[in-house]
Amino acid sequence: MSKQLVLLLLTLQCAFVFSQKELTHEVYFDTDKYDIIPTEESRLLLFISNLSDTDIETISIFGFCDDVGADSYNLKLSQQRANAIKTVFSNNEISEDLISNVDGKGKILLKIVEEKNAIKIRGLNRKVEIIVKPKPPIIVEVKPEQVEVPKKKDAPELLKGDLKVGDKIVFENILFKTGYSQIVYESKKNLESIANALVERKDIYFTIQGHVCCTQNSRDAVDRKTKLRNLSEARAEYIYNYFIKKGVDKKRMRHLGLRRKFPLGGDPKFDRRVEIVITYVGK
Repeated sequence: MSKQLVLLLLTLQCAFVFSQKELTHEVYFDTDKYDIIPTEESRLLLFISNLSDTDIETISIFGFCDDVGADSYNLKLSQQRANAIKTVFSNNEISEDLISNVDGKGKILLKIVEEKNAIKIRGLNRKVEIIVKPKPPIIVEVKPEQVEVPKKKDAPELLKGDLKVGDKIVFENILFKTGYSQIVYESKKNLESIANALVERKDIYFTIQGHVCCTQNSRDAVDRKTKLRNLSEARAEYIYNYFIKKGVDKKRMRHLGLRRKFPLGGDPKFDRRVEIVITYVGK
């Protein structure tokens, strides 16, 4: 790569970094409450959904109260509001590792306004502020002398090889949108290839296992489409139904949701996954 091209890329990188603005959102609460009202929850879920294409560096969550009440009461209530928002992020597959701050700041002093606006201003102070900081882009220069890493076999190739009961095949190229059971557009061709391989490989029976990322402990995540806490099962069922449409005999397979029992420990997007476990191989 020429020095001129490297310089150009670095210039573009710097320009792009400066254009990366923090994403912000505010959630408002009723007086003395830290439960999220339905309209505010819907707005928050839309904000979270729009983060699916953002490479997040950190998320900060700050809770506030109005200027009414004792300082100690307001400090506790503002922390409870911040914690409530953190729980929503976790339930919707946003990794807690990304959340750098969850702080209750107590009261916000009422601004000096006309008396008729005081109630409105207090309502705007009963809130949580969310600040999402995107990661800057990384440009890696690839040197010609670098050794090429051997290509790993993908799922269709593995399905054509020797298999035995208990073998697990992870659909590594089948990725799901955060909080949903539908796969991303880029994964559709890969899933079709897997389905075609399974149609040809009639001698195997298998269980489809769905997984989620980022929830607290081993809980399942909330399916944003149905509002049910069964996202891992919904993902497995989505793949199951897709295979049936493509011609795989439903007698050969079953589906199961495993919640967040088996995280992989890497990028959270790979925990939003489906894999199959071979249960029978015919002779």
